[in-house]
Amino acid sequence: MPRVSEQYRTNRRAEILVAAARLFATNGFHNTSMADIIGASGLSAGAVYRYFRSKEELIGAVAEQALSAADEVFAQLLADGATPSPGDVLTAIIEAVNGRIADDPVTGVDFTRIGVQVWAEALRSPELATRAGEVYRRLRGHFAEVARRWQAAGQLGTDAVPQQVGAAMLSLVQGFVLQRLLVADTDTAGYVAGVRALLASTVSVPEG
Repeated sequence: MPRVSEQYRTNRRAEILVAAARLFATNGFHNTSMADIIGASGLSAGAVYRYFRSKEELIGAVAEQALSAADEVFAQLLADGATPSPGDVLTAIIEAVNGRIADDPVTGVDFTRIGVQVWAEALRSPELATRAGEVYRRLRGHFAEVARRWQAAGQLGTDAVPQQVGAAMLSLVQGFVLQRLLVADTDTAGYVAGVRALLASTVSVPEG
């Protein structure tokens, strides 16, 4: 038999993730079974279980896929030792949430709907809590690096703790995700303007 290529495996895994993401976003985790995902993927049960052992593992993989867009934005913002302001970073991430994560260009899936479900499901599932924790710690670490560079540039007080600032910045993005889904009149531009106004009023630049 011909050897299966790495590209073939990558493509099959991607097909399963797309099928799962669309079902999770539409029907929710509890109303989506592995049988549903197998049927939507067009693959055999054996093929699907070869890549993902359980629905929880699939949920974690889908959630991590959604965060890849944020990783890409951070990579661009922090390239070549750049020192972007917290306001600029939050603006870029929130715009990415609204334009790329909430409307994934490949699948058309609103991954923010999946993200919020992950937060709730992680309270019940230790396995998912571990996977989700890893993803959000990585994202929080990106924000902390922004704060560290801003502090090193003399734009953030020396008494500030970058890890704490990063955690607060992450919460502003998570807050936008929730408001966007649950409050009908949430406006991206308005939310960003509010964040920038808040940062300008609370962050003092050290005197030279």
